[in-house]
Amino acid sequence: MVDDGSTDDTKNIAEEMREKAEFPMRYIYKENGGKHTALNVGVKQITSELTFIVDSDDMLVPNAIETILQYHKKYRERKDLCGYSFLRRFPDGKINGKPFEPDEKGGTYIECRINADDTQADKAEVFYTRCLKEFPFPEHRNE
Repeated sequence: MVDDGSTDDTKNIAEEMREKAEFPMRYIYKENGGKHTALNVGVKQITSELTFIVDSDDMLVPNAIETILQYHKKYRERKDLCGYSFLRRFPDGKINGKPFEPDEKGGTYIECRINADDTQADKAEVFYTRCLKEFPFPEHRNE
């Protein structure tokens, strides 16, 4: 968990979560610099094969991780992928953006993620950690 300069009780809440978690969890505080800078800091610490970027206001459906792992098992041998993109839904069940056509498609990020959804809606994106390490999000001084 990377705290991007919060001024609330995030650190204490994160510590409580870490103590109860059934998995290893780290808390990193950094000065506010935006989500992309927080991601770059966090990615440097990740040792797992996949990175699922989840924001503090996101909620996962009960089988989200299982679904990701099923797709990863199916496609993990493909060396031309940087990750997986899944649809996001609002609490009322409505899809954020529009459905993927076709349901499963491999291609570049631009083809599958940007050009395929003219709404530019958020997706649940899971990346190969090696790709995020090799291609960090751009940071510009005084941005």
